[in-house]
Amino acid sequence: MFEKVFIIAEAGVNHNGSLELAKKMVDVAKESGATAVKFQTFKAEKIVSKYAQKAEYQKKTTGSDESQLEMIKKLELSYENFEELFNYCKEKGILFMSTPFDIDSARFLYDLGMEVFKIPSGEITNYPLLKEIGSYKKPIILSTGMANLGEIEDAIDVLERFGTKRENIIVLHANTEYPTPVEDVNLKAMLTIKEAFKVRVGYSDHTLGIEVPIAAVAIGAVAIEKHFTLDKNMPGPDHKASLEPHELKAMVEAIRKIEKALGNGIKKPSKSEVKNIKVARKSIVAAREIKKGEVFTEENLTVKRPGTGISPMRWKEVIGKVAKRDFKKDEVIEL
Repeated sequence: MFEKVFIIAEAGVNHNGSLELAKKMVDVAKESGATAVKFQTFKAEKIVSKYAQKAEYQKKTTGSDESQLEMIKKLELSYENFEELFNYCKEKGILFMSTPFDIDSARFLYDLGMEVFKIPSGEITNYPLLKEIGSYKKPIILSTGMANLGEIEDAIDVLERFGTKRENIIVLHANTEYPTPVEDVNLKAMLTIKEAFKVRVGYSDHTLGIEVPIAAVAIGAVAIEKHFTLDKNMPGPDHKASLEPHELKAMVEAIRKIEKALGNGIKKPSKSEVKNIKVARKSIVAAREIKKGEVFTEENLTVKRPGTGISPMRWKEVIGKVAKRDFKKDEVIEL
């Protein structure tokens, strides 16, 4: 499943509670070339208390008159909606994913047949949820925004203890500020996670634009997650920090190009450049006319293109040899 960079088009709650919009987002994700489209499955009352405040970015994007619970309630889709979305994704040929924020939602998604589970940054310390998802023994993508190495280690330990093998876990470096200031991305931390826990790593991006996730792939990310929307001007908490359809497609195309460019790591002439060796390299040639029987010296030899003759790396071997025939100026030397 992870032979290519696993690109998650994160619809999240940008459907604004509308199944119709959610289906349109599936279409956009498929058109972009993403591996999966991901939503969020939750029952608002089970994950947010009535006293919970909105995040600062949520107050900026949706105002501060309503509570976090009131805001999230409006963004909730029913289990029946998700069943329809799951089937719609199958029909369209794109992997369905949805992040569960509570145990009931996790169980629903497991029973639905979801293949890959995503654990969001905010749930990395949710022991009961980690235990539940770990017991499914499914591939897991774990986001680590706001976490330190100790918290990441603890979360991986729980997932492993309850049945998920480490090789089935991809850990995403992330920053949960929407949008993330570029100076706070700290992309090298992704490599720190890889080295510390000997896991495959990726990056969940909340910056504006597409440069940072492309850079993440260039330094080793095997999975990328990025929010997208049908329109940045729609009401809701996450639209402003999301990509519009044309931007999502551009990001996926760029990642696929970088993926090809990374290659297999073996340093040798490529198929496309082999033909240039004779043109661009040089050979040992006569610096002036050389008569048969004359000794090759530093004075009567030089190095010029094309590279069809003796390599200049054999210079010492050629010096002192005797010419077996006449050579015109610039003619490639033969021994």
